[in-house]
Amino acid sequence: MARHEQLPVPVYSILEPVYGDGSQLEEAQLRFNNLKSKFIEVFGHAPDVYARSPGRVNLIGEHIDYEGYSVLPMAIRQDTIVAIRKHGVEESNEKRLVIANVSEKYSVCTYPADPDQEIDLKNHRWGHYFICGYKGFYEYAKAEGLDVGLPVSLDVMIDGTVPTGSGLSSSAAFVCSSTIAIMAAFDLNFPKKDLAQLTCECEKHIGTQSGGMDQAISVMAQSGFAELIDFNPIQATDVQLPAGGSFVIAHSLAESQKAITAATNYNNRVVECRLAAIVLGIKLGMKPEEATSKVKTLSDVEEMCVAFAGTHGSTDPVLAVKELLSEEPYTAEDIEKITEADLRSIFANSPTSLDVLKAARHYKLFQRASHVYSEAKRVHAFKDTVSSNSRFSSNREEEILKKLGDLMNGSHYSCSVLYECSCPELEELVKVCRDSGALGARLTGAGWGGCAVALVKESIVPEFILNLKEQFYQSRISKGVIEKNDFPLYVFASKPSSGAAIFKF
Repeated sequence: MARHEQLPVPVYSILEPVYGDGSQLEEAQLRFNNLKSKFIEVFGHAPDVYARSPGRVNLIGEHIDYEGYSVLPMAIRQDTIVAIRKHGVEESNEKRLVIANVSEKYSVCTYPADPDQEIDLKNHRWGHYFICGYKGFYEYAKAEGLDVGLPVSLDVMIDGTVPTGSGLSSSAAFVCSSTIAIMAAFDLNFPKKDLAQLTCECEKHIGTQSGGMDQAISVMAQSGFAELIDFNPIQATDVQLPAGGSFVIAHSLAESQKAITAATNYNNRVVECRLAAIVLGIKLGMKPEEATSKVKTLSDVEEMCVAFAGTHGSTDPVLAVKELLSEEPYTAEDIEKITEADLRSIFANSPTSLDVLKAARHYKLFQRASHVYSEAKRVHAFKDTVSSNSRFSSNREEEILKKLGDLMNGSHYSCSVLYECSCPELEELVKVCRDSGALGARLTGAGWGGCAVALVKESIVPEFILNLKEQFYQSRISKGVIEKNDFPLYVFASKPSSGAAIFKF
């Protein structure tokens, strides 16, 4: 049997396989009907095909995918649906991409149908995410020798329910569903693993150095399972969670603007990790010019760190970090003395990294490397805790849930203290979650705002959510930060949902 990442994206003519039954199905039917009628209203035709891709919540394994380490997310029920219609070659003189949105909040974006167009990063427009997918589709088709003909005009309409800036991967849901919709409009279907890889590359067009987790889970998720996602090559392993636990996702109401703050936050950490890896490589015996040219991520020097730890009777790479890196922040000069190279020359091929160097005053190498190595270990401990217990007895289940909760708490501490990607609102929310009975709670997604995820016993979910409402949200509702009726958009329990799909009705 083919592993599921080798299969193409499933194509359905009904909604049930993705949206199940009951109220979720009714809600989906309304969305698709509304999307179709708006599409006809704007473009004068019905769409040819629809594609959907879900958001995700990362249960554990934060900020380590771009360092080459496995992560453990699950898809949520919120998703982005793209309706698309491809014009015939003869239909229009000027070839254009017109991207509309069901929500009034987003004005229509129009672009030329040129797959080689540059995305104007200085003027951030919501439609840029679609162009990421468009460029990626053509790059892939060209590389695979597929003849997709000349670029033609596309009419596109988007309907997204993944809250933006929440750390639940609304951008990946948008890029993945766009790429898959374009692919389906051309009557093609690619293996899921190729799509995951391709959409990860796509998002780099918007200037975020994404690690690939968000795209992989959005494309490959299986209903009822979290996934252990490994990189190089991308593959997904189903992880069955114990039935007695549920994950509650809660928005801190601080928006995480990953694309806008990249130079000081997200991409800054990517650079710090690479510098930590290079310095470790040199301290462990590599020649400086070899380290600066070959070492890209902390996983590249992990074996050397483990070998070093072995001489001290341990297998933990963090031991090398403690012995060889200074806890004090490094200046650029400090690092250049070690690398015998100018930092700008090390990152010469990466404009986003050069932006980081301009903005950074110092680099915290010890803290970032400690987080990455310890978090990578927690991911495998989480998976092993669940996998070694395929038969859950109730006592045993209690013990497992507690262990998973402890790992989530350890992850949050590391993200907050060592990686510094939390914020005051997240700290307050995580504390409220734990005080309200969560077995574990942590920030999820890139951080600096966005959501927390809490592991809660299934039996107390309703009262847990009510507690959060009173302890965290009520004061914000009173101040008008959010509307009372919108509360369910900001806090919800989720079971693992299914991944990307194409619909032809």
